[in-house]
Amino acid sequence: MITGVQDVYYNVSDMERARAFYTGLLGFRELDTSPYWTSLELGGLRVGLHWSEGEPVPPVPRDSHGAHAGATLTLRSDDPAADRARLEAAGAVILGEDAAPWGHLVVFEDPDGNVLKLMRPAS
Repeated sequence: MITGVQDVYYNVSDMERARAFYTGLLGFRELDTSPYWTSLELGGLRVGLHWSEGEPVPPVPRDSHGAHAGATLTLRSDDPAADRARLEAAGAVILGEDAAPWGHLVVFEDPDGNVLKLMRPAS
């Protein structure tokens, strides 16, 4: 019987760089780590980083609104503009930003090109 979601994960080519990005910049809490896998947690969701053994992570088609294939992790933000500035200062690639009636969205890449989003839903 399925009892819940264990985790979602992204492949990464450099585990130390990815751990620093997700914990230091995005605020995830590290649960455990090895050279091949790191478990993280933020807001009750477990996210994994799976080492690609140094191989580049293949890109997925994307545009300013996000990835066109696979899943995309969307993180809630109470200040997308300030979070975007922190991401840019850390060298993250910003793919797009949209302020719409449904909310404010910032689309960005992690150091391996995995697509993530920040969102502040409309009140």
